[in-house]
Amino acid sequence: MRTENKLKAQIRTVIDGAATGLAILSTVLVVAPLVAIFVYVVYKGANSLNLDFFTQNPKPVGEVGGGMANAITGSAILLALGSLIGVPVGTKLANAVRFTADVLNGVPSIVMGIAVYSLVVVPQGHFSAFSGGVALGIMMIPTVCRTTEEMLLMVPNAVREAALALGVPNWRSVLAITVKTASPGIITGCMLAFARVAGETAPLIFTAFGNVGWSEKLSEPIAALPLQIYVYALSPYDDWHRLAWAGSLVLIVLIVLAVSLVRYVTSRGVLKGAS
Repeated sequence: MRTENKLKAQIRTVIDGAATGLAILSTVLVVAPLVAIFVYVVYKGANSLNLDFFTQNPKPVGEVGGGMANAITGSAILLALGSLIGVPVGTKLANAVRFTADVLNGVPSIVMGIAVYSLVVVPQGHFSAFSGGVALGIMMIPTVCRTTEEMLLMVPNAVREAALALGVPNWRSVLAITVKTASPGIITGCMLAFARVAGETAPLIFTAFGNVGWSEKLSEPIAALPLQIYVYALSPYDDWHRLAWAGSLVLIVLIVLAVSLVRYVTSRGVLKGAS
């Protein structure tokens, strides 16, 4: 009997070790491509980062130097506008747009850009930052919607029932308990949607269009980092290729910093739903 128990314990140990090894291997397979891409982008773009890159506009064709200050500002404006459109809709109307969100999640980004071009750009008669923000906002809705729904469903029913048993109105229970408890997950979903659209180029080609100069007006074409990187990468100029790699590095770093900052804030202080 003792020998049989010992054998079972050894089998459980082997199975546990194998499962742990597979989990570690899966993690490595997922993380390795990301690390490889990031290291390569740093290798290609770090040497091109300087003060001019962040403070100057692109130079005319053939001139060496310049930067992407207008594109960085343009991306910030477009992402802010897209978040203002996509986050409230995806959060407040989660149940009503569930099916639509699932359909939108499978629509290619270039199709989204063409649709917004037909619905917004053509009636306006010109490209604009507003139309670019609309395209990005619509693309954010599916991720925000589904994440919000899943996070709200994860809140235990016992917590809601306890609030109702104490005489708390249903609307107050939802806002003060359910949403607060799920807020870290909801905010994480919003940041995932933000990160998804931050590097989109195709929809911006048909909406924001790009701008070689400085523009902050929502009614005018506006530059964006993905657009600038796309144009520079296709050019025959080595200096533009260098700036494209630098722009790629800045875009990745900005996304990582934004997501990390929000994750840090949601794990501490007033945004920590579990507190």
